[in-house]
Amino acid sequence: MKGEEHDYTQGNVKVAIVLLAIPMILELSLESIFAVVDIYFVGHLPNADVAVATVGLTEAVISLVYTIGIGLSVGATAIVSRRIGEKDVIGASKSGAQAIIVSLFVSIIVAILGYIFAPNILGLMGARQEVIDEGAMFSRIIFASSPAIILLFLINGIFRGAGDAAMAMRSLWIASIINIFLCPFLIYGVGPFPELGLTGAAIATAIGRTTGVFYQCYHLFLKDRTIKILQQYFKPNFEIIKSLLSIATPAMLQFFIQSGSWIVLTYIVSITGSTDASAGYQIAIRNVVFFILPAWGFSNAAATLVGQNLGAKQTDRAEQSVFLTTRYTVIFMGFVSLLFVFLPETIISFYTSNKIIADYGVQALRIMGFGFIFYGIGMVMIQSLNGAGDTKTPTWINIFCFWMIQIPLAWLLAVHFKMGPLGAFIAIPTAETVLAFLAFYFFKKGKWKAVEV
Repeated sequence: MKGEEHDYTQGNVKVAIVLLAIPMILELSLESIFAVVDIYFVGHLPNADVAVATVGLTEAVISLVYTIGIGLSVGATAIVSRRIGEKDVIGASKSGAQAIIVSLFVSIIVAILGYIFAPNILGLMGARQEVIDEGAMFSRIIFASSPAIILLFLINGIFRGAGDAAMAMRSLWIASIINIFLCPFLIYGVGPFPELGLTGAAIATAIGRTTGVFYQCYHLFLKDRTIKILQQYFKPNFEIIKSLLSIATPAMLQFFIQSGSWIVLTYIVSITGSTDASAGYQIAIRNVVFFILPAWGFSNAAATLVGQNLGAKQTDRAEQSVFLTTRYTVIFMGFVSLLFVFLPETIISFYTSNKIIADYGVQALRIMGFGFIFYGIGMVMIQSLNGAGDTKTPTWINIFCFWMIQIPLAWLLAVHFKMGPLGAFIAIPTAETVLAFLAFYFFKKGKWKAVEV
């Protein structure tokens, strides 16, 4: 928790998993707060159905921005952890600097385009005109904050690769606390603050994330740490950039496929149900994100352990780390599954008092809860392959599971068999279960052990 880098190529594997996973779980739990806080506060506005639908539709599209940040983060973690395992600290620092160059270039383009075309994007998502009118500025501000979103993911990936999961956790802590503090003031106009409604939620989120990035940069550039990025490291090194992109590009595509699938599901729910159905689904998804991201902590711990141990030529230790991490993840996800299956009404009631919205949310949460154990297995296996630098295999798995199973099944059930939003809900755990089995199969084959980074 002190924010120190660690070499996890020696010592007890169980201890290594705990030292990495606990701060990563806390980090990603805090990241998930961004997905829940806005929904909670805007869900109590007078026009709650429109407000919640706006946040949900925007979040569905902005998830494509997350794919860029996550993809670059995967590349940075894989390369930095491999260099740390090889005891090449300068190489790790240079790789981090090159990743920041790429992320800034891409994120600025995304921010400009997203700000300009935000209303059009909401329209393409199937939003009603009232949602577009009320939510355009919210979407514009969120898109404009793309550099902060991407850098927050990326720099935390650098810290994780160096074994400093606590620093990544603290940056999210700061960002989340500021967001939680500012949301009620800016949304409802508490004290001297103006009442900005939806726009206030976007501003609070943007300020929180930006502050988190400033905190990261302070420790990355100015503090004496194992990973310290110096000014001269920002000279473009196309060999490192090429290596980074060879890992990050498939990873971006991997998460783009997944995010794109969620967007299509959101669209299917939107056109086969009402605004209430969309709002209920978005509340359920926020809760899935809130409870599933801690499992990403275990998955990211596995990725770091795989990368560092492959760098140290300890493939057996890398594999052992993954199987132990999977066991812990299954226990956690099993507990969450019980909550979603047996107590969805209690969870959803925290976010809305609208009975129709709540009914859709309960239905979605209960159905998705049946697949949670498989979600966890798939996440650990996929991230372990990514940590080894084998980002192509998970990409093909995602293409098959999300675009050849999840989307066709959702459309078939929701539209063709006229099941409505229920059909889309059923498709989610079905696809995730298939993904878990495929990811486990390819991990056991062991080709990831020979990947060069």
